[in-house]
Amino acid sequence: METVEHDANVENNQAAQEVQEKVNWGRFAFDIVETLFLAVVLFVGINAISARVRVDGFSMRPTLEDGEFVLVNKMSYRFSEVSRGDIIVFHFPLNPEEDLVKRVIGLPGDHVLVQNNQVFVNGQLLNEPYISQPPLYYGEWTVTDGKLFVLGDNRNNSNDSKDWGLLPREKVVGKAILIYWPPPMWDVLEHTEVFAAQ
Repeated sequence: METVEHDANVENNQAAQEVQEKVNWGRFAFDIVETLFLAVVLFVGINAISARVRVDGFSMRPTLEDGEFVLVNKMSYRFSEVSRGDIIVFHFPLNPEEDLVKRVIGLPGDHVLVQNNQVFVNGQLLNEPYISQPPLYYGEWTVTDGKLFVLGDNRNNSNDSKDWGLLPREKVVGKAILIYWPPPMWDVLEHTEVFAAQ
């Protein structure tokens, strides 16, 4: 009699253990699916509001160096207007597959004049402590509606509006806000007022 009861107990314990293992594997699979789903949601959400861009070349020296990675706020201009002095990332009008980073100099309606190694907007000299050297070229541009005039901080070694013209506003991806890689170069890209205080 004891043997029969013992066998029944063993079978019951084995059955309970199998059910528990099934429950544990089911919970484990559910946890993995849940984690993957949340990761995808976070990835899509983060990419909807930000972008990460690698700086290629030296056109924004000394502000940005070749190989640095910049965090871009894609939502910044949904709630505010582009300002002179902003560093923006945009789809290059001559090659939409390529993203460039430059500084906004002229807004719609502005008259931009580069002469005597200086930049003037609407007759006012810009305060530009961020440039590597004064521009060694001459040019004059009027910024039309829906366009921006952008220049690199490395004025004499930058492919920008002086070369290919005005930037359509709809090409703007967002505002560069932070250098996040490599870690020793980590820095917040603060807005610079391009007009000196009167």
